Amino acid sequence: NRNCMVGLECSQDWGWSPYLFSPLLCMHTLSHTCCRDTDKVWSTVSHDLQMQTSVVRNGLEKYSVLQLNYSATMDQISAITSSAEYCEQYISYSCKMSRLLNTPDGNPYTWWVGKANEKHYYWGGSGPGIQKCACGIERNCTDPKYYCNCDADAKQWRKDAGLLSYKEQLPVSQVVVGDIDRSGSESKLTVGPVRCQGDRNYWNAASFITPSSYLHFSTFQGETSADISFYFKTSAPDGVFLENLGNTDFIKLELKSAIEVSFSFDVGNGPVEIIVRSPNPLNDDQWHRVIAERNVKQASLRVDQLPQEIRKAPTEGHTRLELYSQLYVGAAGGQRGFLGCIRSLRMNGVTLDLEERAKVTLGVKPGCSGHCTSYGMYCENGGKCVEKYNGYSCDCSKTAYDGPFCIKDVGAFFEEGMWLRYNFQSPGISVKDLVSRTMLSSTDHDNTVPDLRLNKEALSFSFSTTKSPCVLLYISSYTQDYMAVLVKPSGNLQIRYNLGGTGEPYNIDVDHRNMANGQPHSVNVTRNERDLVLQLDHYPPASYSLPTASDTQFNSPKALFLGKVIETGKIDQDIYQYNTPGFTGCLSRVQFNQIAPLKAALRPTNTSSHVHVQGELVESNCGASPLTIPPMSAATDPWHLDSASADFPYNGQAIGDGVNRNSAIIGGVIAVVIFTILCTLVFLIRYMFRHKGTYHTNEAKGAESAESADAAIMNNDPNFTETIDESKKEWLI
Repeated sequence: NRNCMVGLECSQDWGWSPYLFSPLLCMHTLSHTCCRDTDKVWSTVSHDLQMQTSVVRNGLEKYSVLQLNYSATMDQISAITSSAEYCEQYISYSCKMSRLLNTPDGNPYTWWVGKANEKHYYWGGSGPGIQKCACGIERNCTDPKYYCNCDADAKQWRKDAGLLSYKEQLPVSQVVVGDIDRSGSESKLTVGPVRCQGDRNYWNAASFITPSSYLHFSTFQGETSADISFYFKTSAPDGVFLENLGNTDFIKLELKSAIEVSFSFDVGNGPVEIIVRSPNPLNDDQWHRVIAERNVKQASLRVDQLPQEIRKAPTEGHTRLELYSQLYVGAAGGQRGFLGCIRSLRMNGVTLDLEERAKVTLGVKPGCSGHCTSYGMYCENGGKCVEKYNGYSCDCSKTAYDGPFCIKDVGAFFEEGMWLRYNFQSPGISVKDLVSRTMLSSTDHDNTVPDLRLNKEALSFSFSTTKSPCVLLYISSYTQDYMAVLVKPSGNLQIRYNLGGTGEPYNIDVDHRNMANGQPHSVNVTRNERDLVLQLDHYPPASYSLPTASDTQFNSPKALFLGKVIETGKIDQDIYQYNTPGFTGCLSRVQFNQIAPLKAALRPTNTSSHVHVQGELVESNCGASPLTIPPMSAATDPWHLDSASADFPYNGQAIGDGVNRNSAIIGGVIAVVIFTILCTLVFLIRYMFRHKGTYHTNEAKGAESAESADAAIMNNDPNFTETIDESKKEWLI
């Protein structure tokens, strides 16, 4: 019972539904524990089959049957798997001359029995209807002619292992092994516990869109004990959450006002009402949680984190709650119903399927949009949106970024000689921490990281430096495989892969840019088996392919180095030379699959124990992602050359076509002449039109007082000289 209580507390702290376990299961299954694994809470049910159990033949029987007895009943395990979001069970078969599934078309030698005593002919890492093992799905079996390693019937020990994750078929109750009757045949079987996480009912919700909307369910059976919990959000000031009636008995929960939640009932002693008042409005369209309990001793009501209100039951009187009507969620009995959303409604440990009932009910819609539905896109760079009671938050733990929205680069300045090592193998590491969400690889819990083989990688980071050559990043292995990102003496970037199968490593040289120019540059490298994609800064991605002879698996990754390689064993000669004196500059947002080594060194996380730093690591954003303008496309770039052999007119070479050159000169001269003529014409036209309307008057001064025109002329000038008086000049324009 203590384990279950720990599980409840752990669940509440980590945002997981606190109702995965029923009280009955907690009391009767002490070995059913709740464990926190990174950001998930796992419920585990164990059995009595030992790890690496040797499979032996029983007398003359052709098959060996291994039975698994669990610490919980099948009904209890079924309740766990059906309510969980995800379940898994590890299964492993180690073999020496003992075949497993034979072929996809043949009769299997071994099978396992799951829920409802159904036989299943697939193995861990595969799926129903596919008679293959994990290596057959990933196409990496030791003998490519077979779909399981054990089916090759080798005389050396082989193993087929993986996770069974179709929870509808779990748990494994029995394993039947067949090919063990030959001389030299040996086999060992391991079946892990059933592990489940999450609660698929946590977001089982319904939206009530009219005041008369309601859902109805069968009568609530809570004669002596009632345990009711749910979440709600609304903008309405009041409304009935749920109600169930008897002849005189009843039970009801309602939003009585914008700040009051009421829990009322009557067991025959008269109505009892408990009210919790909130200092803040509850109709703020945010999620609020209600927990109401009643037993023969007391009743209580709690809303969010507000103080719990408790009412003691009378020492004498009725104690049984006798109800007969259906349970109504929403409006009932002509009362104003609830407007808004209700989710995760549980009554005495049973989750009511609001969504399914809402699908066939008018006025009610299945589901309810949470904050992440509307605002989840603001969690960037792979950040995960997490619903909160009064909003949402962004979980950046699986990213190389920080901040409220996972957009702050986490970076550091490296002085000469500094280096950082991230060890993939460390006590307590899970292989899943290394493998990305979309990556197919071994999930063998018995394996350590040296047994891991990667078919895919995703690497991204940004950097700035003025020194070359240097090693930016290096990933070593327990084999000769490695991956490196280098800056060559010329300042150009080089991506180097060595996965075996070829005499020399495969290099990708980026020669068109000097990356050691002190500016921030971003690097993104992804590999899917033989296909490689490289993107620098905001330039278009470039695709490459490993040589045909090259292996496609990165075997047994060991450690990731930043700034310098400090590794035992043989190191590539070029990398050895680039290693001195080491990287000087800034590195930022370094991420390899789901591992962020630089962030692990600068932020205390559960992976910080994997990191070792030589020198003083100082946080800095000097290597943050470049904010350069994306280059113009070829269609809109006026300087784009259609082919590499085309010639620039200014590179010192003559233009090939002399006729075109002469035509250009002649056209220029003609254009200048025409322009000159036009300018001249415009000047002349303006001058001519300016004087064309001008006339002179010779009317003498004093003409207005003279008797005649002749007298006026003679009076003004005795010499009768014709004059032009400028003051009398008039202009007609």
